[in-house]
Amino acid sequence: MALLDEITYPRDLRRLERDDLAALVDEVRARHIDVVSQKGGHFGASLGVAELTVALHYAFDTPRDQIVWDTGHQAYIHKILTGRNEELPTIRTQGGLAPFCRRDESEYDTSGLGMLRLRFQRLGVWRLDVI
Repeated sequence: MALLDEITYPRDLRRLERDDLAALVDEVRARHIDVVSQKGGHFGASLGVAELTVALHYAFDTPRDQIVWDTGHQAYIHKILTGRNEELPTIRTQGGLAPFCRRDESEYDTSGLGMLRLRFQRLGVWRLDVI
């Protein structure tokens, strides 16, 4: 995982050439599959947004620009790219990473609210941009 070894935070990701992004997506997918196959969890949601996750962190100035995930299960690859790759094997374990976004876990997470509450959070983020 040559590219992923160089990525700790999105600022590292933004140093890559655009031509390297597809290879990085392959690497984060492989990492996600490896960890989830050992620890359990949800494969599909994060795998389905792998390209989107890499693209968002590449194009936007996270954490200043906030990303709101529909469900926590979509955020596993987000966790890999936001300083938690080494801790990923602790996901879903006592004292380990949460299987959803938690603001107290990373400044890159907007919250740990459930799906219904996220709709209200999206409205709040939008309102902050308007104000």
